[in-house]
Amino acid sequence: MTDQENNNSFSANPFAALFGSLAEARQFVSGQKVGQQTEEDAGESQDESDNSVSESLDDCDDSVAEISRSFRSQQEICEQLNINHMIQRIFLITLDNSDPSLKSGSGIPLLCVYLEELGSELDGQDWLDMDNVEQAVFTRLLLSEPGKYLICMTSSGAPNLSAERDAGEKQIIPFLFSCFQRSKKEVTKVPENLLPYAVRCKALTVSNARTVLLTPEIYQGQDIATQLVDLMLEELKGANFEEVTEFLEEVIEALLKDEEVRSFSEVFHPVFDVLLKRIQDLDLCQMLLYTYLDLLLYCTRQKDIAKVFVEYIQPKDPTNGHQYQKTLLGAILNISCLLHTPGVVENHGYFINPSRSSPQEIKVQESNIHQFMAQFHEKIYQILKNLLQLSPDTKHRILSWLGNCLHANAGRTKIWASQVPEIFMQTYASESFFLNLGAALLRLCQPFSKPRSARLLTFNPTYCALKEINEEERRSRNMHMKGLDKETCLIPAAADQQPDFPENFNLVTENLVLTQYTLHLGFHRLHEQMVKVNQSLHRLQSAWRDAQQSVSPTAENLREQFERLMTIYLCLKTALSEPQMLQNCIHLQVSTALLLVQIAYGNKGTEPMALSFPVPNIQHSALAYVPEFFADNLGDFFIFLRRFADEVLETAADFLEQILDFITVFTGSVERMKNPHLRAKLAEVLEAVMPHLEQVQNPLISSVFHRQRIFCSYQHAPHLAEALIKVFVDIEFTGDPHQFEQKFNYRRPMYPILKYMWGRDNYRQSIKKLADYASENLEAMNPPLFLRFLNLLMNDAVFLLDEAIQYLSKIKVLQIERDRGEWDGLSPENRREKESNLLMFGQLARFHNIMSNETIGTLAFLTSDIHSLFIQPFLADRTISMLNYFLQHLVGPKMGALKVKDFSEFDFKPQQLVSDICTIYLNLGEEEKFCASVPKDGRSYSPMLFAQTVRVLKKKK
Repeated sequence: MTDQENNNSFSANPFAALFGSLAEARQFVSGQKVGQQTEEDAGESQDESDNSVSESLDDCDDSVAEISRSFRSQQEICEQLNINHMIQRIFLITLDNSDPSLKSGSGIPLLCVYLEELGSELDGQDWLDMDNVEQAVFTRLLLSEPGKYLICMTSSGAPNLSAERDAGEKQIIPFLFSCFQRSKKEVTKVPENLLPYAVRCKALTVSNARTVLLTPEIYQGQDIATQLVDLMLEELKGANFEEVTEFLEEVIEALLKDEEVRSFSEVFHPVFDVLLKRIQDLDLCQMLLYTYLDLLLYCTRQKDIAKVFVEYIQPKDPTNGHQYQKTLLGAILNISCLLHTPGVVENHGYFINPSRSSPQEIKVQESNIHQFMAQFHEKIYQILKNLLQLSPDTKHRILSWLGNCLHANAGRTKIWASQVPEIFMQTYASESFFLNLGAALLRLCQPFSKPRSARLLTFNPTYCALKEINEEERRSRNMHMKGLDKETCLIPAAADQQPDFPENFNLVTENLVLTQYTLHLGFHRLHEQMVKVNQSLHRLQSAWRDAQQSVSPTAENLREQFERLMTIYLCLKTALSEPQMLQNCIHLQVSTALLLVQIAYGNKGTEPMALSFPVPNIQHSALAYVPEFFADNLGDFFIFLRRFADEVLETAADFLEQILDFITVFTGSVERMKNPHLRAKLAEVLEAVMPHLEQVQNPLISSVFHRQRIFCSYQHAPHLAEALIKVFVDIEFTGDPHQFEQKFNYRRPMYPILKYMWGRDNYRQSIKKLADYASENLEAMNPPLFLRFLNLLMNDAVFLLDEAIQYLSKIKVLQIERDRGEWDGLSPENRREKESNLLMFGQLARFHNIMSNETIGTLAFLTSDIHSLFIQPFLADRTISMLNYFLQHLVGPKMGALKVKDFSEFDFKPQQLVSDICTIYLNLGEEEKFCASVPKDGRSYSPMLFAQTVRVLKKKK
């Protein structure tokens, strides 16, 4: 019979439908024939002399045996056919290329890759079994174009695009993962006799994946690392990531069993290379970024990959701060809405042409960025948390990375770093890097950043005093920061003081130090930049308006500069004002304030002590081990809130009592905070957190109610007022070469505080008590505090107003010269010099006018209720001489020298000054001794002085 006839015969047989294909049916029949031929040969060898009964019985036995053999043979063939089918369904490969029209229809289209060469090697075998499947899969993986060899394995159902894609998949890793998925399904549905084979097929997908990862060079044209990353990304977007992780877990287990060819670390480094390259090009507001971060979250949860991750992120040069930014973790931290290159706004995706956007549009964009920032910081926090909690090894490695990174970037705070941006960018990590790192570390600190947290007081300040130790000691003692022993501390250690180091430091201690130092290196610089940009914006805006009014050709150039600077400002403001980050920072700084107060009181327990005054003198105080940047960060943050996010202070009002405690304990005490500059900064913090008078007057703003409640009901108000006056006096002599100019800047925020305190009875009474004590102890060896305060206040008043008068006189001369046209004949260089002088004198005059207004105003309200000191002969003479001198210039013949064009431009308020001076006269005029001394002033007094004063006051009305 011909092959065609044979095929027709089989196709006409209805029982052929029981087989997957006609080839399988033919295989079964061939097996039967072989069995029959064997039986016939055996029958011919029997003894023909047996009797008929015996022959009959033997024939019966032979028939049973034959049926049994036939049944067993059929079972084996059916099983083999089922194995073949299962392998085809799992791996989508086949050795059978017979006409699909001759195959049975299953209703489900099945496409397979026909492995013709392998079939030839197997002498024409057209079925797959457990002996050849491994070779078959390997052969399939080596095909560069598997789609060319697709054949349909079923006669019914048209193959769809999905089936073609699955069977013809070129990329090895996705193909093996699909095989893994299909093998899992087979394991759940095959009969029990096929279960071991299905399990073996599943194991085969894993072993092949292992081979692919260990020897990727064998598979030409395949980027295995990229495929693995893309597979995880794709499944993260879908719902199969759990299956991917199951697949990876089994592959990882297989890789770790044998690392002779390539270590597990070498296998995964290319994967992280791909991630690094891609993440570097992503933007904060791209959703794809967060899918990559989810992928890394898995990597940092999986113990074996996490080990590779902490090894992979080590920089090439650990001493170069910028190198940390080039690592995978550093590339993530470098993403933000801040400018990539300082000053370059081109191709920046945020706040372009802000002057053309409405305030509402800018607010919406800021809100959108904040939403992404909150999500971004949460992901970074989770990555760090995973590594800290996964194992002691990953914890040590990530803490070492953080400690080394901060040490390598310690120079960011130096003055030159701001002046040479080109060198800065090559030497240190970026502003974005530290902004994001700080935000993530703040989240790590939240569990103990509660004022009443028992864990907070487990902080051990001796951590900062430990000198250089080796790597093994760092691991065992949980001490990963470097160079802290060189930091200036709140107070110097006593000569006989030795720190009592514990065997190891807890995570609260290390986290708090890491976070505070990160804020010191990052937030501080960004705040400074924002202040400078804000000042520049005001100057540019003024110059732009002047240019527009005078139709100057420079107007357009100034507008462009303003646009660029406004973009920088909005990016800075948005980056620094993400609400969750601010709340976390408030919690940390309030907790730090409480912690430092408890250390000042010598508390070594875990429960806060109640405050009592005077603060006890603690011998060998642990404040000697607390770096100044702890207090500096606190001050910096609250000053920032006052300037750029004042509404946040109101939401945190319930925490402000701890800040007031901190200011009260430290501001007035050189024994607890030696640095006078830092104590003066705390006065600025007090001005930042107090309710502001200009806001109280505005009925549209009710954002000071809670702060007013806390400030007015503060139980240690008398000590707070005394601390403020103490630091006012102390900054007169700081030891700094610029102390004279500095003291006025430091005292500027103290005036509004004193004015506010004077308006609250509890504070006013405490100030009056200080004045009464001074009156009673005028002859004391050490002059009383309030007496020194008044002396300095009057010194400042005389100097400031005198300087302001001189600058105003110079300004008037320059303005007259310019208006007469005398500048027109000058050379360009000389004209620029004149304009520069006018601008400089204007700025100086404005500053001195503001300060003199505050100083005289302070004397005005103090004299309303304090007389005894001012009528003392030595102080009365000074006061009268000062007041008469001022009036002489403000209302007398010399007043003409001060009449500049625009008083408001220089904050010159002569009528207000005259009014305040008269208020002082009236306050003290009740004392006859004082009045009698007024005409005795031989320098400035004249009989006409008060008549001229009355005339000026009438004009004010």
